[in-house]
Amino acid sequence: MNNPMNNDNSTSTPDHPQGQGAANGDVAAARPDTGEPIIRFEKVVKKFGDVTVLDELDFEVRKGEKVTIIGPSGSGKSTVLRILMTLENINDGVIYVTGRPLWHEEKNGELVPAAEEHLREMRKEMGMVFQQFNLFPHMTVRRNVTEAPVQVLKLSKEEANERADKYLELVGLSDQSDKFPSQLSGGQQQRVAIARALAMRPNIMLFDEPTSSLDPELVGEVLNVIQRLAEEHDLTMLLVTHEMQFAKQISDRVCFFDKGKIVEQGTPDEVLVHPQEPRTQEFLKSFIEQH
Repeated sequence: MNNPMNNDNSTSTPDHPQGQGAANGDVAAARPDTGEPIIRFEKVVKKFGDVTVLDELDFEVRKGEKVTIIGPSGSGKSTVLRILMTLENINDGVIYVTGRPLWHEEKNGELVPAAEEHLREMRKEMGMVFQQFNLFPHMTVRRNVTEAPVQVLKLSKEEANERADKYLELVGLSDQSDKFPSQLSGGQQQRVAIARALAMRPNIMLFDEPTSSLDPELVGEVLNVIQRLAEEHDLTMLLVTHEMQFAKQISDRVCFFDKGKIVEQGTPDEVLVHPQEPRTQEFLKSFIEQH
């Protein structure tokens, strides 16, 4: 099939070559390890009313792996991320994050529904960047980045400000720290949102279609920041996107979701350029026609 993934019109790459140090100076380029998955879904079911959004989903992500989820609307892509951030509960199954159950706790050898304290603790493992930037409009850029480290992690204001400086520099916004979100472009706001998530020092970064709310000319600046994170930082990354060329560049693995299940997964080349499953082929053909 004629696939745009064969072309060479790639997103511009960052000026920092892979493995050449990161903004915090002590993080090398990540490579997926072969140990225990850092994320594991076991027969997870999620329903909204009578609609099954995740249908006994089995899904794993290794530490340091960069995984992109693609698929049609309603396939369960964003729901996976929202469940990981404990924004949506599950109806059945078990999810493990860093080896610990997410929505459950172990008591007397059995898994029971987790208390809020457990959920709060588990949330610290993950940072999420949403479609909408969700910045606090009444707070400056710096305050947006420092608020959670101070309130949740109980960092001193001095420590939180040091983190803010580091991550605002990483996303190229050191000179915008005293502005308010309304004074920034959409691309700048999304980069602030990335810095805010990084300031919590998560092990896992979740990106839910982070460029879908941006004007086309602003998409590249956000994708460049995400690509730099992928190349230089020891983060596990789970990305939902419609930017297929970007997915091809950034991912160790691409998963095609449909009707709450993984229909096909593999390397970007296997899934995006040479898909085997008819449903994947149909989706990509439709995507090409619409773009």
